[in-house]
Amino acid sequence: MIYVVVLCVVVGTLCGVTLKKTFTVRTRSDFLVAGRKLPWTVLVFTLLSSWIGAGSLFAGAEKAYREGFTALWLAGGGWCGLAVIAAIAGRARRFAQFTVPDLLETRYNATARVMATVAIVISYTVITSYQLKAGGDILHLIFPGLERQTGMYIISVFVIVFTAAAGMASIAYLDVVIGSLVTVVVAIAVPLLLNNVGGWSEVHRALPASHFTVLGDGGLEEAAGTLLPTMLLLIGNQGMYQKFFSARSEKDARMAVVGWIVGTVFLETLLVVFAVVGSAKFKTDSPREIIPLAAREGLPPLIGAILMGGIFAKVISTANNYLFSPATNLMHDVYERFINPHATERQSLIMSRVLVVALGVFALLQATQFQSILNAALYAYTVYGAAVTPAVMAVFFWKRTNTAGAIASIVVGTAVTVGWNVAQGLGWKNNTDAVYPALLASVACLVLVSLATPPPPEKKWRPFFQ
Repeated sequence: MIYVVVLCVVVGTLCGVTLKKTFTVRTRSDFLVAGRKLPWTVLVFTLLSSWIGAGSLFAGAEKAYREGFTALWLAGGGWCGLAVIAAIAGRARRFAQFTVPDLLETRYNATARVMATVAIVISYTVITSYQLKAGGDILHLIFPGLERQTGMYIISVFVIVFTAAAGMASIAYLDVVIGSLVTVVVAIAVPLLLNNVGGWSEVHRALPASHFTVLGDGGLEEAAGTLLPTMLLLIGNQGMYQKFFSARSEKDARMAVVGWIVGTVFLETLLVVFAVVGSAKFKTDSPREIIPLAAREGLPPLIGAILMGGIFAKVISTANNYLFSPATNLMHDVYERFINPHATERQSLIMSRVLVVALGVFALLQATQFQSILNAALYAYTVYGAAVTPAVMAVFFWKRTNTAGAIASIVVGTAVTVGWNVAQGLGWKNNTDAVYPALLASVACLVLVSLATPPPPEKKWRPFFQ
């Protein structure tokens, strides 16, 4: 009963914040970037909540259950990416547009904008899809009589309605509530679970020795294959740039990154510890559920219920963010740019909400087609990281990059990632992670094609190096 009560409180809070913010949305800027009024304190939690979702709570937990502390390589990719982000957050806010394709068209051309939009829609709807699947898992654990598939449909409706209602304003302020709740509760839950299991000596006794090594059984190649997709996704992340564009000032954007670094390292480490400790006592046929399972079975009822409610809210938050971003791309980068350049504010708002619904349904259809959240996460990260991130990083770090190189990089990175995974799915016996050939091909095209063709005019790169 306590789980139902807490879940109702969480849902009621989310509904209240969304309803309040819905009435503040008047313009396209309000919907897409919260009117560019977000202070750094709000940005910290919205960055933290949008980054730590089912990828950490379910994909990372699945890896921790199977392989132990080597799951930190998945989180570590984000930490490495944050070091790069710290250098460009202020410059990204100074540019102050709406989407990553805005950056790419300004630096390159309209074709780069469209190619990036395609890659973003592919990767972000996959990420949204496994948030929906994770939400169904949580509802199944709270209501054992509810099928996971049915729970997934329920959560899908919830996410689509929330995202379409108030856009970035709703997402950002929901994340403040969710991020603070989960961070505090996980910090309390880890020592409680460890005590329930019997202490570190019992954890070491129950698990293989490889669970406590740096590389585990997979070696350096597998560890790097886990780290690279996460790092590449973060440093080119559309949702992250959109939040920087929403910042009140360049200073707020820079300060938010500092808070984000501290919060991410702290929370992701605790989540891996929680999953490893839980795996020492609780066994399951669905390893991705080890965190909510350990919360329900290994914690005092009230703490377990609050943590389950926080996990549910986290999944909602991340699904909102990754559904909102591609809808923004299609509306701003395709509809307003090529289909209806003279759209009124009202037309833009209506189209934004229609696209949220359409992409939400598309994400739900994808969620019915896979079982492993970890595999889906790594695929989505690689599509985005290999296709979009090299061209985005070149905007800020290489003046010599030109349009031909950027387009070649985006097209080849997408094609190699999708083709590699399709071939493996059809039975091709090659266990090399797609990130290696995709990233190598993407960066090679970016560099070689740029050097083989005329350099860009100074007006193309100058605004990003001031």
